[in-house]
Amino acid sequence: MFEVTEEERIRAAERSRRMYQTDMQSNLATVWDRGKEEGREERNFEIARNLMQMGLSPKQIKEAMGLSLEEVTHLRAENG
Repeated sequence: MFEVTEEERIRAAERSRRMYQTDMQSNLATVWDRGKEEGREERNFEIARNLMQMGLSPKQIKEAMGLSLEEVTHLRAENG
């Protein structure tokens, strides 16, 4: 029969704690990155709306903001 020493149990528990902490840090970093990306996208749409109000054409907005023509058209429909 295989027996695990107390020292091995302690090392395994510590290793598990470190893995858990690493996973949590990774998860938080992922959420942070997604939040930044979503914020960046919303800011791009806000700028595109402003450009639209300034009278730029959908094609100009598409080229300036890197949006698809469908996205620009959708923004145009939102703004009436």
